[in-house]
Amino acid sequence: MTENNDVMPDEMLELIAQRFRLLSDPMRLKILHQLQSGEKSVTELVNNTGASQPNVSKHLSTLRTHGLVKRRQQGNMALFSIAAPFIFDVCEIVCDSMKTEWEQRSSLLGQPN
Repeated sequence: MTENNDVMPDEMLELIAQRFRLLSDPMRLKILHQLQSGEKSVTELVNNTGASQPNVSKHLSTLRTHGLVKRRQQGNMALFSIAAPFIFDVCEIVCDSMKTEWEQRSSLLGQPN
């Protein structure tokens, strides 16, 4: 987690754990992935994810509360965008390692990737 041997306070570890729990929901990851290409309305996110409007709104609210997504009002439409771009660095590290693991498992089982 850190490059030195400093002990992290329990409160800091709890905040880190909360961030990982926040990213543990597939729908939240899907929403973040959609927002990676730019600002989107709830309607666009509903159409792109296949989820219901209440479900998308609930996840956006959670992501916004924890500072990963921000909201901008344009007339009567709310637009959402990424507030913490570092999240894509985390996702890329995890996704790349999972892809490598998947490819290794597939080749061992003789399955196409």
